[in-house]
Amino acid sequence: MSEGQNGHGRHAGESPAEATSVSLPPITDEIVAEYQLTPEERAAVAALPVGSALLISRDGADKGARFLLDADVTTVGRHPDADIFLDDVTVSRRHAEFRRGPEGIRVVDAGSLNGTYVNNDRVDEVLLRTGFQVRFGKFVLTYCARIAAPAQG
Repeated sequence: MSEGQNGHGRHAGESPAEATSVSLPPITDEIVAEYQLTPEERAAVAALPVGSALLISRDGADKGARFLLDADVTTVGRHPDADIFLDDVTVSRRHAEFRRGPEGIRVVDAGSLNGTYVNNDRVDEVLLRTGFQVRFGKFVLTYCARIAAPAQG
């Protein structure tokens, strides 16, 4: 042990709570979207009208499938009349809804048996952000909102 150090690799008088902090830029929707999307998917999201979004399937038999969220209410379920029809017993007939409001798009569970999950947390209702993973039964979809261009001034 060097002179002036205690048995924990710290200098005498230095408390264990002292730490170096590093400032990182905040994670923005655009950074998340760039990280998770292929160039083709980025182009598809960029072509969307502002206020709409895509759900993109990341794995399973439906890998790469895209579901457009452009209505005020979009239904999800195993019922043939659902706007997003997910044909598997792990999905309830009327599983959830996507609801568009002034603050963005929310996913709302419709009392499903297996629940609706966002980023692995079971939710009743949550406001979505680009890059969030939404799960209905065995289906995992990535939420990608149309990112408005920065204001020019």
